[in-house]
Amino acid sequence: MSEGAVGRKDADVCEIYYVNEAHVRSARRVLSPEREILSLAEIFRTLGDPTRVKILQALSVEELCVCDLAKLLGISESATSHQLRVLRSLKLVRFRKEGKMAFYSLDDAHINSLMKEALRHVREGADQGRERTERIRESAG
Repeated sequence: MSEGAVGRKDADVCEIYYVNEAHVRSARRVLSPEREILSLAEIFRTLGDPTRVKILQALSVEELCVCDLAKLLGISESATSHQLRVLRSLKLVRFRKEGKMAFYSLDDAHINSLMKEALRHVREGADQGRERTERIRESAG
């Protein structure tokens, strides 16, 4: 490995060990209790599944039954129900029965906000990447 590559690899870490205790105390004060941290991590782990993300996006538009979601996702009703149970266990979605139909919706407005903010973050990152690519092309051309 070249000397330059080693320098870049280590560029994202401190070159000396120094702890700013005031900063550590300040950051520690804003940390949530451990049980909240674990619950939040579980939500993000659950959102790591593309099928579940699609379900949440679809439910952000309107309430849907299992059959509608299965058709939209191109998976079986059984697989859809499984994903919905996972989302329900974390209170991300809720359901109501109407006769023999089970309709699902987002549990509350926070879920919709979370999804919108995450998508905005993804899109801004993609926009920045495109802008960087365009600048590189312009400077090369």
